[in-house]
Amino acid sequence: MSVTQSIAAALLALAVVVPGRPVLSQSASEPSNRIRADQWHLRYLKSDVANSIAQGEGVIVAVPDTGVSPHPDLRNNLLFGTTTLPGATGDGRDDKSSHGTGMAGLIAAHGQSDGTGAVGIAPRAKILPIQSSGASNTGRPDDLAAGINFAIAQHATVISISSNGVSSPALVRSIRAALLADIVVVAAAGNWPEDGYVGYPASESGVIAVGGVDRTGDHAPVSVSGPELDVVAPAVDIYSTSYDGKYSKGTGTSSATAIVAGAAALIRSKYPNLPAQEVAHRLTATAVDKGPPGRDDQYGYGVIDLVAALTADVPPLGFESSNVTPPASAEAAPDKGDDGSATVRGLATLGVLVAAGGGYLFWRRRRRADDPPPRVSR
Repeated sequence: MSVTQSIAAALLALAVVVPGRPVLSQSASEPSNRIRADQWHLRYLKSDVANSIAQGEGVIVAVPDTGVSPHPDLRNNLLFGTTTLPGATGDGRDDKSSHGTGMAGLIAAHGQSDGTGAVGIAPRAKILPIQSSGASNTGRPDDLAAGINFAIAQHATVISISSNGVSSPALVRSIRAALLADIVVVAAAGNWPEDGYVGYPASESGVIAVGGVDRTGDHAPVSVSGPELDVVAPAVDIYSTSYDGKYSKGTGTSSATAIVAGAAALIRSKYPNLPAQEVAHRLTATAVDKGPPGRDDQYGYGVIDLVAALTADVPPLGFESSNVTPPASAEAAPDKGDDGSATVRGLATLGVLVAAGGGYLFWRRRRRADDPPPRVSR
């Protein structure tokens, strides 16, 4: 091994995976009867309507992060997990940072019996806690890789990765193994100014890369942009659970990622036989377009729409476009590459090109915010 190779190997071993971290503020005094009113993203996404259709039943969402504390609003959905930190032991149900607990709460918090407390997007999904980052919100790529391998072995069907940074051969292998195992992998695009581009694993083909919007649905300044971005979700002033029974408020693509992972859990609950790439397709095909028509680097294919993702008539990938009549609530146009040719990255999301007579499904027009909502079926 040359001197240059030795230095490169040493740098890789020391590299950290930095969560697309929200700016968290702990609140020991935040009452449980007020926290739900502060969860503006639930109303913005019409989660109550979505939860009348599905609540994440039967779905396991793995959360490789700083661990997950058994918060009163979350503990009924918390499984025994693991830690992959060197020299550490535990079942993943310990969190000194609050980051992992916050992400888990956004996915599957169930609130309290009196109707107070925080609620997640999929309040009946199960959380598989994996402590792969330390209290400083940093960790090694190979520890994240080991966590993903654990999630595969435990039959998780969604993996929510609210982190990004450098990759390693082991991490690349684990991400690709998860995709091959029919797992929906969701990852944070990254936070500006710490991150200047979409980091790994969000940049991996097949992973759903998530950016953020603010309370008005506009691009959140904290969210990085890039050609890998697939969808966006609320990322500003997001309230969730924290350690020691507290609550936290965060801003960052971490929160948006957990919200999208919750959306994926709802789809997998409503459509248990739907392959992972079709779950991703539902998210992108029913997203509400923002910015320039079609896919763009700030919004991807748009803001997720929970109700449309669960109810819209979305033909499967691989259909000939000439044989498809999209519903009025969810039409779109093919994205165009630099050469003007139609592309499928983002629409298919998971990078699986399923041939059907040589054609691919393209929506004629992206859904806009003023389009009529899809009919809710129960």
